[in-house]
Amino acid sequence: MRVAVVNAFFPPRAGGSAHLSEALARHVAEAGHEVLVITATFGDAPVDDRSGPYRVVRLRSFAPETRLAFNYDIPFTASPGNARRVFRLLDEFAPDVVHEHGQFFDLSWLTTLWARSRRVPIVLSVHTRLISPSAAHGAVMAAGDLSVVRAVTRAARPWVVAVDGPVHEYVARRYGLPESRIVDIPVGIETDRFAGGDGAAVRARLGIGERPMILSLGHVIPLRDRLALVDAVPHLLARVPDLAVVVVGHVYDDRFLQRARALGVEGALVVTGGVPKHEVPDYAAAADVEAHDLQGIGFGTASLEMLAAGVPVVTTAEPDNYPTARLVDGESVVLARSDQPAVLAEAFLRVLTDPELGARLSEGGRALIRDHFSMDAVAEQHVALYRRAQAEVV
Repeated sequence: MRVAVVNAFFPPRAGGSAHLSEALARHVAEAGHEVLVITATFGDAPVDDRSGPYRVVRLRSFAPETRLAFNYDIPFTASPGNARRVFRLLDEFAPDVVHEHGQFFDLSWLTTLWARSRRVPIVLSVHTRLISPSAAHGAVMAAGDLSVVRAVTRAARPWVVAVDGPVHEYVARRYGLPESRIVDIPVGIETDRFAGGDGAAVRARLGIGERPMILSLGHVIPLRDRLALVDAVPHLLARVPDLAVVVVGHVYDDRFLQRARALGVEGALVVTGGVPKHEVPDYAAAADVEAHDLQGIGFGTASLEMLAAGVPVVTTAEPDNYPTARLVDGESVVLARSDQPAVLAEAFLRVLTDPELGARLSEGGRALIRDHFSMDAVAEQHVALYRRAQAEVV
């Protein structure tokens, strides 16, 4: 089978969907299928890379940072030249299925034009809901989503991969797609990636020694703003005065730093900025507990990765966030009842003051990932969907 993987976000560009699409492309290729990746240029990454088990072609793009996109550098690729190149690439490769990651990238729209004109089935992974904590931004996003994105998505007639329950509900409601074309396949996690992390080196480099450590992993954006975490810090310091809260990721929204200064707890925070992917296991090995999904919007890839690393995770996600696997309080995660400071602090203290619970959560988290989120199993589910989509056309 020949599979074209399309994602404007692809390594070395960082991000959950970037790492997932790369791992999926690699696993599918290593299973004996031909894979072509089409993505956007990024830094000095080669524009045509054939060094791995699949070919990567990077199209010329520009990536303005806007507040509407939470200051992310969203790459745009639409141009007459790129359109011609996409059609030529896909005509030469002749994929049996086109797997698009991201419903609102113009690169996905370009490949949709090709696939519809050639009657090639489309699988669309929806990783992100176009929502915002800002009413104004949310209204603008909803307007674009319900008009342009909805129209393109419905015209593509894709098989949609919903990575979790909230995305499934969102796709059905926003885009009006039939349930029969929405398939629940969770994010895949490569468990071997987190073996052998050097936590002592991270602690030495950050100068925190043996202090209890809360890790908060992932880019700081309005949908994961860390404000609730900072609000809980005064309550935590009253019980754990030497606590270190380590925030790892690019800071696109610095309100949490302003809040920390206002509360007088900035001394407990260590903010590293973005770190290379290969260093993440070291930070995981250093952590006593991790949390960044604290706004009730879901349970993201970084949280799953921390479970794979054996790090207890505190979250405000719903237990049924994933249709295929339940989050169980005290067994695989700690489910905080709300993001109120005192309540959230108590959730952290359950782990920080109870080593037996921490050990149980560490093993339970690993088991959850092993049983329901392994990359091997997720890749097999995708290949089965590819065959299902191909059979519909044939």
